[in-house]
Amino acid sequence: MSSNDYLNSYHGKTILVTGGAGAIGSNLVRALGELGARLVLVLDDLSSAERWNVPGLSNVLFIEGSILDEVELKRVFFEGPEIVYHLAALFANQNSIDHPETDLLVNGLGTLKLLQYSQLAGVKRFIYASSGCSIYGSSAPLPLTEEFMSLHLSSPYQITKMLGELYGNFFQHHYDLPVVKARFFNSYGPGEVPGQYRNVIPNFIYWALQGQPLPITGTGDETRDFTFVGDIVDGLLRAGYFEAAVGQEFNLASGQETRIIDLAEMINAQVGNGAGITFTERRKWDTKPRLLAAVDRAQQLIGYQPHTTFEDGLKQTIAWFQDNWERIAAAARFGPGMSSAVREVGARG
Repeated sequence: MSSNDYLNSYHGKTILVTGGAGAIGSNLVRALGELGARLVLVLDDLSSAERWNVPGLSNVLFIEGSILDEVELKRVFFEGPEIVYHLAALFANQNSIDHPETDLLVNGLGTLKLLQYSQLAGVKRFIYASSGCSIYGSSAPLPLTEEFMSLHLSSPYQITKMLGELYGNFFQHHYDLPVVKARFFNSYGPGEVPGQYRNVIPNFIYWALQGQPLPITGTGDETRDFTFVGDIVDGLLRAGYFEAAVGQEFNLASGQETRIIDLAEMINAQVGNGAGITFTERRKWDTKPRLLAAVDRAQQLIGYQPHTTFEDGLKQTIAWFQDNWERIAAAARFGPGMSSAVREVGARG
């Protein structure tokens, strides 16, 4: 068997990607389109993504709509997708605290609807985007392994991400729907527009390019397992092919720790920002001073191996910001619901 069989397997297939205008989704859509898929259906309501982020390929069909909308769901499943990548979600912790009911609707009911339609349509593989940063809780030993799960979660987003996995287990066991649960860790890379509820890296780059100090919530010694979007996309392509992945959950991570203060200093250095760093109080839901994932199971099941160094991934992300600055600056939105220090910095943008 060729090492590229998983890439060749997408040729001629019809594939649905929910949340396909987002950072991971748009990169996945581009990969699927370039691999020769017959049709890549993108369903995204653009609540936290931009239309211009969707690749303009002839075999990509974009549908603006919600995963809660029965009409739009019937429309995309009428095309007969063989594989469903369910990436759409209300993202993430602070957003879910500010809007817990919407979080439950989108991440809970929305996932249930996708599973129901997939089961009725006879989908051959359902890949669920879970969150390793969420479901392990704050007391799990490092590195985080798939065997450990916690009921002591600190945000609605963490709860509903686990709920999605549990629904996936039910459909796997009761209906024999081939479900794969991929747990992402601190993804970053080209395609993620900064904003109030977005990740730290795009926000830091956005502020640094404007000569603003980078606000750290905590001491800066906190660590995260930052994973380049290209490595996550490769893991997702593998998850959609290898039979060993079915019924399993596994981490898609870099397997490396990076301190937040080192991240901030690297970004400031790379863009020439002399404004430095500021510190503010850690958010109440942020109960994990360190994050580090084990990727052994993904390596064993699907041959996953992250290849992008953090330094190179950061350079690619900054280059994407610089190349698309006008569109990114127009799309970035910061508003109420953030810590006062971050809001103050964002207001100057």
